[in-house]
Amino acid sequence: MPLRQLLLAVGDPLVDVLAAPAGLDVRVDNVVIVDPEDEAEASVGDLVLLIGARGSAARHLVRAAARRGAAAVAVKAASDEPAYPPPQGWQSAPAVRRGGDEVALLRTEASEAGVALLAVRPEVRWDQLQSLCRSVLDDARLTSAADLGESGGDLYSLAQTIAALTGGLVTIEDSASRVLAYSTGEEVDELRRLSVLGRQGPEQYLALLREWGVFSRLRAGEEVVHIDEHPELGIRRRLAVGIHAGSQPLGTIWVQEGARPLAANAEEALLGAARMTALQMVRHRTETTVGLRLRDDLLASLLEGRIEAAALADTIEVTADRPALVVAFALSPGTAPGRSGSQQTRTEERDRSGRELNRRRLVDLISVHTAAYRRTSLVTAVGGRIYVLMPDLTRQAPGAAETSGEGAARRSAESSVLALTRKTVEAARATLGVAVQGAVGSPVDSLAAIPDSRAEADRILDAMGRDLANDVATMSDVRTRVLISETLAYLRGTPALRDPRVSALAEHDAAQGSDLVVSLLAYLEDFGEVRTAANRLHIHPNTLRYRVRRAEQVSGIDLADPTQRLFTHLQLLLERGT
Repeated sequence: MPLRQLLLAVGDPLVDVLAAPAGLDVRVDNVVIVDPEDEAEASVGDLVLLIGARGSAARHLVRAAARRGAAAVAVKAASDEPAYPPPQGWQSAPAVRRGGDEVALLRTEASEAGVALLAVRPEVRWDQLQSLCRSVLDDARLTSAADLGESGGDLYSLAQTIAALTGGLVTIEDSASRVLAYSTGEEVDELRRLSVLGRQGPEQYLALLREWGVFSRLRAGEEVVHIDEHPELGIRRRLAVGIHAGSQPLGTIWVQEGARPLAANAEEALLGAARMTALQMVRHRTETTVGLRLRDDLLASLLEGRIEAAALADTIEVTADRPALVVAFALSPGTAPGRSGSQQTRTEERDRSGRELNRRRLVDLISVHTAAYRRTSLVTAVGGRIYVLMPDLTRQAPGAAETSGEGAARRSAESSVLALTRKTVEAARATLGVAVQGAVGSPVDSLAAIPDSRAEADRILDAMGRDLANDVATMSDVRTRVLISETLAYLRGTPALRDPRVSALAEHDAAQGSDLVVSLLAYLEDFGEVRTAANRLHIHPNTLRYRVRRAEQVSGIDLADPTQRLFTHLQLLLERGT
């Protein structure tokens, strides 16, 4: 069976993929345990479990297994291996650990040898892992691949998201017109009522749709089909789009208009929704829930730099050596998904299932918008943030004017991604009632460098959470403010670097009720222009002059010294923030 299917069956949290230079569809026929004295036992198609050898001591065994045609090699990962490279910025980098060096060497060895490398968690027993893998392989030999059935589960969440974006009532059906999921709502017509109740479109209505040519148009491609209202038949106005995997029709999404007209951008939202639904239906047919986690884990590993782009070659349909970028989304500080700030209560915050449902809806909303922009976009949630991988930036963005040259095409794509991010943030606020911030990382030349774009997007979001009021930004928009924010964060976390004289000034204000910090900061921000700063503070210029002199007396700071003036300005910004 393919290594991918074996990993799906074994599942998290037993093993992690460290390298897969030939992809995850390499064939696995057997599982063998090999120790340093038995390297010759490995053969073609084996999953080799290396016992008694860790780190660099296992490198020659990895090479030997690859020479003999092994499909994959599993090693015990050092428990002190860093989960991912240290983030950029001012934060102190963690010390380099021996476990991380050893795993990096093994990963390089496996990549050069062309064999997949798996990391087995330290607490997993080798005999248990071997027994589990052999059991999976034995079952695969005895049974044929079974159809896991049509999609369900998350399709209901996706249907609700599509309904919010289009302003209609949504039904998702398979290729046999069986209802897979539907949104909630009133103002249903007779066709929708009978379809939902019977879990299938009623034949008399299906015959009419066939007669009108609706189904043939839906099967032909990605056209959004309009069905006019027919009051005499109990049919209200509808939009419909076919769900396709390549040229294979998978089903249809129907949007019935209710009491209010459909949204102006309903067609665009429906197109993106069809592409997302196709991915989900295909996954449900070929993967288990563990499989979805594996795909997300692989994408998260790519974003964090823990896996090579080649390992995803057979998982994602993108070109590894073309420019790409990462967009990161996060809820604005103090906002819970799906609720306004005034509606939050402690009880709601403890409602884990409700939070997860709202998070899933936010992921669905982002996925629908990005899929409408580019079919190959990838979305995953890591921690509290949602990341979108935008690949193949040299391709012309949909709707953009024709340009000449790769650089012009990339700039056009960047502009389109920024517009898409703004649109997504606005849609989250309008349809889900959440305040979301979006950060667009800079393009990188290939997927191998995508962790750099992700790290930059994270830096922007970090600054937004601390000091910036932006909803959407790129590094070029806010570079200076991001650097200032990171500098202040470093000062905030390193008290030894603060000037005690500025701290004394803040303490004097707190004790006396004076405004020396605010006044001095305004003075410095306006380059010593007393009248400008005084007008901004709504005080007389002479009052500001007095306060500046008083600030120098209380603190002992010499504002004539440019170095003292510079550092005082930085720390005053910090004092204002606290």
